[in-house]
Amino acid sequence: MGPDGPLRRFVQAKQLTSMILWGPAGTGKTTLARILASSAGYASESLSAVNGGVKEVREALARARERLGEQGQRTVLFIDEVHRFNKSQQDLLLPATETGEIVLIGATTENPYFEVNAALMSRSTLWRLHTLSEPDLVQLVQRGLALRDAQISEEALEAITSSADGDARAALTTLDTAIILARAEHGQDAAVDVSHVAQARDGRLYHQSRDTHYDQVSAFIKSVRGSDPDAALYWLVTLLESGESARFLARRLVILASEDVGLADPMGLLVAEAAARAVEFVGLPEARLTLAHATVTLCLLPKSNSITRALGAVTHAVQSGGQADVPDHLRDNHYRGAGEVGFGLTYDYPHDFVGGWVDQQYLPDGLIGSVFFDPSTHGRERAIVEQWRARREPINPEIDGPTVE
Repeated sequence: MGPDGPLRRFVQAKQLTSMILWGPAGTGKTTLARILASSAGYASESLSAVNGGVKEVREALARARERLGEQGQRTVLFIDEVHRFNKSQQDLLLPATETGEIVLIGATTENPYFEVNAALMSRSTLWRLHTLSEPDLVQLVQRGLALRDAQISEEALEAITSSADGDARAALTTLDTAIILARAEHGQDAAVDVSHVAQARDGRLYHQSRDTHYDQVSAFIKSVRGSDPDAALYWLVTLLESGESARFLARRLVILASEDVGLADPMGLLVAEAAARAVEFVGLPEARLTLAHATVTLCLLPKSNSITRALGAVTHAVQSGGQADVPDHLRDNHYRGAGEVGFGLTYDYPHDFVGGWVDQQYLPDGLIGSVFFDPSTHGRERAIVEQWRARREPINPEIDGPTVE
């Protein structure tokens, strides 16, 4: 949206294309759609997939055609929660988007590659919206204060922005409620303090400063990494009672499952990912059970940071070594002329060999012999690595035969 941003250029050219806005709740999908339509001079029609059906879509398309024919004005049809439309409802939009009778802007919190009709996706551009940063939320809250002619303490402002988890709507809702509570208690000129924010957030005590917040999160992660379920549960509940976002804690557990459990028990990532999905589905307060379940499970699992170390080593090699050439035998040869220059000709297909493995070069020439993955002997990683090494033992063709029958 900046001066050289593509969406700004679309608006300046008064020419929009159909698009899907994908992002978490409260990141401005609906607001952005309205801004794009009005700034580019388009008429706007809005539907919600939650309560709109085929009838409403047909009516909106009819109004758009009439507007285009009589006034020469194109229409942006904004559909909130577009992933909730079934296939027939989504198919209904295809002809109108293809002919240009409407510009479709769909908003979704779900991965559109899974939830949105492939034909509709092919006619749209995808724009990813991310959660708002804390400075963005501070600016947003300050605008809200100006509109409400209200004052707020620094601690209360920090409490709102830290607890909103990047959700603008949540921040403004908390602010509005806190202003009402402050004025009801102390009069029209009262400033919002942290107690009003705590009341606005379901009565949960909020006693974290910014430093305390990061210290408690650090203690939580280090307790799980250190396999101490009692300490990990203590810090988990401390964070939740302080108003920490369940979604934020679930994300931290997903990261930890790869960073600190890793190959010692690959099931750790599945547990953490399932917990993150359950948190979104269930919500607080019941999601506390899910977070506690995942926290204790990850505490009890063996730990390995071999993936973290391998990733760091490879990243250093890539960043310091520049762009490496792909060995000729690994290059794609599924096009005319590839074979003539020798691409892919000497590649050995591992499944053609006993054990499904054959010794051949995979790294670039300049990195032959480099070792980035240094496995640990913790938990299941030991067995996984032993099996991997056993499969790579040299095979005697006279005994085992060179290929699979």
